[in-house]
Amino acid sequence: MDMVLHHCNNKVLHIQTLLPPLSIKLSIIIIYPPLLPVCAANEGVDRVYSALSVCQPKGQMTWVILHRDLPGFPHDNTLQINYIFPDGIQTEKHPHPGQPYSGLRLCAYLPGSREGRRVLKLLDKAFNHQLLFTVSTNNDGGDVITASIPLKIQPDGGSRVDGYPDSDYLKTVRKLLKDKGIE
Repeated sequence: MDMVLHHCNNKVLHIQTLLPPLSIKLSIIIIYPPLLPVCAANEGVDRVYSALSVCQPKGQMTWVILHRDLPGFPHDNTLQINYIFPDGIQTEKHPHPGQPYSGLRLCAYLPGSREGRRVLKLLDKAFNHQLLFTVSTNNDGGDVITASIPLKIQPDGGSRVDGYPDSDYLKTVRKLLKDKGIE
């Protein structure tokens, strides 16, 4: 496997690789340094964010560029966003402090278009401000991590299965993030 590293403005590291078994070219983008999270517990740090939501659990957001298109975006690559949250114990900002919650591993997809990259930046900002996920109680009474906005978790299949094509999705996400103070 060959890897090529590229730096842009000393803040972004692109890693390109060709995966032999599938011959899929991947590009990994790492923003450095990462943005500092803002949390409801940080009084006075950012009133817009602290007034809107409880903190999401500690987790990780990464993304890669897949060199394939999404339905409805035939000339653009695909941005695959990976969210990883380990199992944990709830804090006072969650529904049942001191109780465990189940972690989450989730892939979401955006088109690699100009608008898709813009939404990715907004999602990254929301994630770093701890506004994108929260701990909630599911129908079985278990506490799990859920997204506070809809995410496209299937690359295809249409909007009924959280996939593409969905011509209004990017506009909807921008509006929901704007309602959370993310612009």
